[in-house]
Amino acid sequence: MEIVIANKSHSIYADIICETIAEASKVRGTGIAKRKPEYIITKLENGNAVIALEGDKFAGFCYIEKWGHGKFVANSGLIVHPDFRNLGLAKKIKKIIFEHSRAKFPDAKVFSITTGLAVMKMNSDLGYKPVTFSELTDDQSFWNGCQTCKNFDVLTRTEQKMCLCTGMLYDPSKKEESKSEAKKHDKKVWTRLKNIKQSMFLKKDKNEK
Repeated sequence: MEIVIANKSHSIYADIICETIAEASKVRGTGIAKRKPEYIITKLENGNAVIALEGDKFAGFCYIEKWGHGKFVANSGLIVHPDFRNLGLAKKIKKIIFEHSRAKFPDAKVFSITTGLAVMKMNSDLGYKPVTFSELTDDQSFWNGCQTCKNFDVLTRTEQKMCLCTGMLYDPSKKEESKSEAKKHDKKVWTRLKNIKQSMFLKKDKNEK
């Protein structure tokens, strides 16, 4: 398995990347913003993405988006092809794209919005902290990108203050908690997040019935 910083030669994988993201959204039944091949190609050609390959076969992907004139960056579109799931690949891709983001944009705050508890745990391991949406970018272009998500109505009803996603932020200007402190609070934080997510999904399901 090879995980590399993408370049122009990887543009041939744009279609399968988009297809994999779309299929994952259907299977999970949760929000994943769709992307067009043309958009993915720009990320591949600009070196703002990480791609995993098993020989010539596509295995996984994630890309960098820059917002607020470079004050914020997001690692988006994290996806693993079904043939390579449950192998720990997502965590490896997440770590490499995070390190790549920090190298290219050292002063930027790195943020994430996700409904997945597994992604939240990966973010936490990298130093992200749960935050309110008001602490994320106010670049409207970012939030407009959520329009293809099935939960966009929730975001609009709350005036972009909250959604089924959890906002998480890595701020390079703040000192990280010591490992002992992080472990001390880890179980409590993740139990709380899990309960919040479950409650929100249950309410949404009841409203749709």
